[in-house]
Amino acid sequence: MKTCPDRVAALALLRKYNTEPFHMQHALTVEGVMRWYAEALGYGADADFWAAVGLLHDVDFERWPEEHCKKAPELLAEIGCGDELVHAVCSHGYGLCSDVEPTEEMEKVLFAADELTGLIGAAARMRPSKSCQDMEVSSLKKKFKDKKFAAGCSRDVIRDGAERLGWTLEELMEKTIQAMRACEETVNAEMAAL
Repeated sequence: MKTCPDRVAALALLRKYNTEPFHMQHALTVEGVMRWYAEALGYGADADFWAAVGLLHDVDFERWPEEHCKKAPELLAEIGCGDELVHAVCSHGYGLCSDVEPTEEMEKVLFAADELTGLIGAAARMRPSKSCQDMEVSSLKKKFKDKKFAAGCSRDVIRDGAERLGWTLEELMEKTIQAMRACEETVNAEMAAL
C-alpha cells in the first residue's frame, strides 16, 4: 500500500494556496474521479493514494500558474508527501509545463482524466440538470468536437491520455463520466460546506 498524506492535511494544504471556488471544485472532482478509477481498475488498496494525488494535483496552479508542476514539490513537502506522490503530481503536466513523464497507470489516468473532467464539468453546467448524471458519451463527443466549447480543455492532451492508457477516446469518456457521476453529490456537498 502506498503512503499518502492524511486527507485533513492535504485539504488544508490545498486551501492554503487555493481560494477560487472553481479550483477547489476541480481538485475535489479529480480526487473523487481518481478514487473511482483506483477501485474500478483493481487498485482499491491504494484508493486513498490515488485520491490524494487527484486532490493535490493542481496545488500550485492558482498562485503560480507560470510555475505549475515546478512549485508543487516544495508545497507538497510541507505535509511530508513522498517522492511517488510528488512524481505523480508533476507528471500530469507532461509536455505542457513539466518534463516528468507519466509512467505508472495511476499517473496515466490522472494525465488523461484531468483535462476531461474540465470538459465534462463545462458540458454538465450547460445541461438543464446542471449535472453529469444524465450525460451520455454521444453528447460529450459533440462538445469535444466543438473547439470553441471549453477551449481551455486541451483535446490533444485528452487524446494523448487515452492513447497512453491503450483506451479509445469513447472508453475514456464513458469511464470518466461514470467516475464523475459517482462523486458529484459528495463534491457538491463539500463545496457547499467550504
